[in-house]
Amino acid sequence: MAIQTDVMVVLEDRPGLVARVGEALGAAGINIEGVCALASRGEGLIHILVEDSDGDAAQRALESSGLDVHTIRDVWVEQCPDRPGELGKLMRKLAGADVNLDLVYLTTTGRVVIGSENLERVTALLT
Repeated sequence: MAIQTDVMVVLEDRPGLVARVGEALGAAGINIEGVCALASRGEGLIHILVEDSDGDAAQRALESSGLDVHTIRDVWVEQCPDRPGELGKLMRKLAGADVNLDLVYLTTTGRVVIGSENLERVTALLT
């Protein structure tokens, strides 16, 4: 479908930091198209999907709010019908080609975000 930008922020595991992420991006006029967050052992990671052209602006907005942007990278975003088994079919296509994934999450509109060290191969298989 398309290449977009994933911004990964490292957070302390405490109340209000995810709100700060949303506020910083909102104040900068950057739409969050997908998000995935988890916390473990006092640290949190949040992946935020933004339009390709918004990556640098997102980094500036987050860092000016005192947040630690760990990485900004390209990810593949693929349409996935909302039916049982569809994610399995999509992932099997990549697994069958021996492509290792390091990131998978959903967007606010039900698309699948895919991260891989071999993004060129993901792109070739899914276009």
